[in-house]
Amino acid sequence: MSRPVHFEIHAADPERARNFYTSVFGWKIEQWGDIPYWTVVTGDEEQAGVNGGLLPRRGPDPAPDAPVHGYVMTISVVDIDATIAAIEVNGGTVALPKDKMPGVGVLAYYKDTEQNIFGILQPEDS
Repeated sequence: MSRPVHFEIHAADPERARNFYTSVFGWKIEQWGDIPYWTVVTGDEEQAGVNGGLLPRRGPDPAPDAPVHGYVMTISVVDIDATIAAIEVNGGTVALPKDKMPGVGVLAYYKDTEQNIFGILQPEDS
């Protein structure tokens, strides 16, 4: 069975996106060489998860009412309310408010500063 091993975040303003994700989730984002590409480390190697990249968006930002047209990455968080507060303070906006998912946990969807949609999940056992 094949598994995801890398993700990429497309951004009109990569530095603004870098600031958002480092401030909200504590990710380590560093430029890779002299090209317009940044590596994204989301946690320690011992921790389950996937790392990725950040790059300039080619073309216009998604329209506010545009349908989702790519994968939505969901990030596990310990405290969804604290994460929501950090998202909003750092310029993120709600796409779908938090809701209890029986047997799963509390889930919400937000837009980052680049209008990309992502999920946050506080698992039921947290």
